[in-house]
Amino acid sequence: MTCTILTFGDSNTHGTPPIVTRGVYARHDAATRWPRVMAAELGCEVIEEGLPGRTASPLTDPEMGVHMNGHLGLRIALESHGPIDLLTIMLGTNDCKAHVGLTPEGIAAGVAGLLAIACGEEMQTRHGGFKVLLVCPPPVLEQGPIAQVFFGGATKSLALPPLYEALARVWNVGFLDAGEHISVSPQDGVHFNAASHQTLGQAVAKAVMRL
Repeated sequence: MTCTILTFGDSNTHGTPPIVTRGVYARHDAATRWPRVMAAELGCEVIEEGLPGRTASPLTDPEMGVHMNGHLGLRIALESHGPIDLLTIMLGTNDCKAHVGLTPEGIAAGVAGLLAIACGEEMQTRHGGFKVLLVCPPPVLEQGPIAQVFFGGATKSLALPPLYEALARVWNVGFLDAGEHISVSPQDGVHFNAASHQTLGQAVAKAVMRL
């Protein structure tokens, strides 16, 4: 039986390559993006829901706008698609931005809200039940053309894996620390190169199979 997986995240789920010139839109091709790599490994259908700039927090990003609210976005995604068999969530990188003003615990609180939505009776009933895999994004580097946006973000992002892992245990969902498998590109300190997408897609596929 074919399974359907919804991948919910930000630019690194969308497939944004390392930024060379800020403001120029680009995207890795379908064969490169990690959700497609994962789907090919598993033989599953994938729904890619990656929005560049999306946050785990429901707070409004003063630079990018209210539509970056991950809580609202997850509700929309889960009501737009279905039924699904599994949901992956990889968010928190944009919450490390200096102007968002969150602590690691504040970022984890946003992720907790996403898990409450995903694991709640309303959405689980709507889809006939589905599993969740929480993926902690790899740590950011404060360098390259968007370094000022992520001022202080490196320290915050390094504190996230144990918080995410604890949340996964509390909510009884799967967990994967992407930072154990890949690193962000030194070009912009945030996004993944093609090789990292390949590696992450394979790692997520293995984590899904364990679920």
